[in-house]
Amino acid sequence: MSADASSVPCATAPFASCFPQDAQAPLALEAFPCLLDIGEAMLVCGADVHLIEEELMHLGQAYGASKMNVFVITATIVATMTLPGGYEHTLTRRVTGEVGIDFHKVERLANLCSEAARTHMLPDELRQRLADIRSRTMPTPALFAGGVLSAGAFALFFGGSLLDAVVSAAFAVLICLSIKYARPFTPNTIIFNFVNAFICGVGIIAVASVVEGISTDMVMIGDIMLLIPGVAMTSATRDMLSGDTISGVMRFVESLLWAVALALGFMAAIWIMHMAW
Repeated sequence: MSADASSVPCATAPFASCFPQDAQAPLALEAFPCLLDIGEAMLVCGADVHLIEEELMHLGQAYGASKMNVFVITATIVATMTLPGGYEHTLTRRVTGEVGIDFHKVERLANLCSEAARTHMLPDELRQRLADIRSRTMPTPALFAGGVLSAGAFALFFGGSLLDAVVSAAFAVLICLSIKYARPFTPNTIIFNFVNAFICGVGIIAVASVVEGISTDMVMIGDIMLLIPGVAMTSATRDMLSGDTISGVMRFVESLLWAVALALGFMAAIWIMHMAW
């Protein structure tokens, strides 16, 4: 008994024929991977997971999806696009890059989502705009100026002298150099923070043993503030308070490990230098 071609189930038909003949459906499916790319970029830059979910849902519906279900945690993005005919397409993205803080990129990515939803930007242009945003890095002069001013100001704020502020600013240059050139070669932030704290701690104690009047505590406080994950902890607390408990707990534990690595690095430097002297 032969079956009519029109009665062949979707599971045995070609993949493209399983989708409804809607003008927007092919565009929505072509843009779907781009949406996850944008979500991953926002997540790596430290955006709120609720913001990422809202942006991806709004953008998917603007491209023709009748419904979008998006679930985001710090390590995974899962999105299901429901097309007008009722067919569903799911993509999962494993986020391997470490989450940092770059609110300027988050703002530009959010503006890109708004523009793409308004103009129905073609996927190729969307990919190009996303690549351009990802390629932008913080200007080197701004990085060094911010590090020097922050370290010196924190040393003064916590009770240090002007000499402490100058020494703290000098070691801030070393920290900025390591962020700019050594960070890509370290396996993760925990090891980077530990090594950075240890080297800075050894250098600060060595300088304080030669130059009188330097408070090692105040200098270390000024420099440790450049690496302490205060914004990451705040973001984790915000996620938990907004109901995204899993993401909040993961971010909080991660930032806590970064802070512990900093403390252990300075403690190891103090112990070794006191043993040497």
